[in-house]
Amino acid sequence: ISGLLNDLEGSIKPKADFNAKDDAVALRKAMKGLGTNEKTLIDVLTQRSSGQRQLICKAYQEEAPGKTLVEDLEGDNHGHFEDLLVALVTPPVIYDCQEVTKAMKGVGTKDSVLIEIFATRSNKQMKEISDAYLKQTEKKLTLDLKKETSGEFAKAILILAEGKRDENTQVDAAKAKEDAKTLYNAGEKKWGTDESKFIDILCQRSIPQLRQTLVEYKTISGKSLQESIEGEMSGDLEELLVAIVKCVKNVPAYLAERLHQGMKGGGTDECTLNRIMVSRSEIDMLDIRAEFKKLYSYSLLKKCPDMLTYRQALYSIKLKGVYTDCGFNGQLQ
Repeated sequence: ISGLLNDLEGSIKPKADFNAKDDAVALRKAMKGLGTNEKTLIDVLTQRSSGQRQLICKAYQEEAPGKTLVEDLEGDNHGHFEDLLVALVTPPVIYDCQEVTKAMKGVGTKDSVLIEIFATRSNKQMKEISDAYLKQTEKKLTLDLKKETSGEFAKAILILAEGKRDENTQVDAAKAKEDAKTLYNAGEKKWGTDESKFIDILCQRSIPQLRQTLVEYKTISGKSLQESIEGEMSGDLEELLVAIVKCVKNVPAYLAERLHQGMKGGGTDECTLNRIMVSRSEIDMLDIRAEFKKLYSYSLLKKCPDMLTYRQALYSIKLKGVYTDCGFNGQLQ
């Protein structure tokens, strides 16, 4: 996946005239005494790159010995706005690791969170998440995943967790035809489905190779591979393999769908909003926004939660740090 992100665009860029000490002082002042100046928090934290925010965290500790920026953000803010600010100052791999850990905590595993993260991260990112997990929990991620998942879904998620996807960018057309035929024979052509064949191919072939396999599959079966998976499988395994197919075609479109799912109906899944907004802000947030508009014919911003400060922070992440006291500046696109 990582090799295919060169043309994508994030909404947050490094600030040109960056000064970590000045930002740390401004943040400290914004949270000192009674009340908190949320505008300063938003202006600073949504208009700096992740690397710059880590330098601010270091400078903040130097300005306020015995305190950390995370601790003060947690003490002076609350709810989803607090969660968003803390996510912004957390190193990306640690944030991913925390989200994976939360997904496996308590009764039942939030498989949709694991699916979203594991389907959209590169081998390198998955290995970094595994290393961070080991450091934070003193346990191997793969061992904990084995305890929390089962069946063919467990097999698939473990392959992704181990970062075993081929990274060759060259496409083997003959192999794509062979794989497409294997998938067809394992699903549409037989009574019952050989799920292991789908797992082996979809979890281990390179992304460019899988793109060609999707084309060949449609030629052989007359259906898209996604349609076949949806017709042949169910449950978590279906959701995971469909997510992989969607990501092979278009990661931003898949994440736009995830955002839409998180905001439709009576409530909002702020955890999903925060995770996607923060983790993709420097990668492809502008592309996600464009895909959302294509898919649903209205602006992603219009679906943001109504809590004003939280909404303004989300808005700043999506639209390159534009913020005004009285509402919003710029056109909704």
